[in-house]
Amino acid sequence: MKTIKVVAAVICDSMQEKKRIFATARGYGEFKGQWEFPGGKIEAGETAQKALVREIWEELATTIKVGDLIETVEYDYPDFHLSMDCFWCEVIEGQLVLLEAQEARWLSKDELNSVKWLPADYGLVERIREMMN
Repeated sequence: MKTIKVVAAVICDSMQEKKRIFATARGYGEFKGQWEFPGGKIEAGETAQKALVREIWEELATTIKVGDLIETVEYDYPDFHLSMDCFWCEVIEGQLVLLEAQEARWLSKDELNSVKWLPADYGLVERIREMMN
């Protein structure tokens, strides 16, 4: 099975406080309308952190600071294996403009289950809930 290596930004209001996180609804493809953390594929020669900064600029026209690795999610979809490095991030410049997603929300700890997450994200969401204030 083919492995796809990606990165995801768990953008929070503050890396110290972590009261709200930013999630987007996919605007295309098989999982259109389901929720995820923004990010994308790592290109040749990029570190995970550099890929995240580039992807968030491309998707949200925003500059982020990449913090600690939360976890690496390993998930089998029917056609491929996903390996996703997920990092805490915060905005350092920009307004989070949706260039690819169809919708976005800032979610508090109590609101995390108010959206339908992509299958690979469910375990990550539970881990984030434990880490939020």
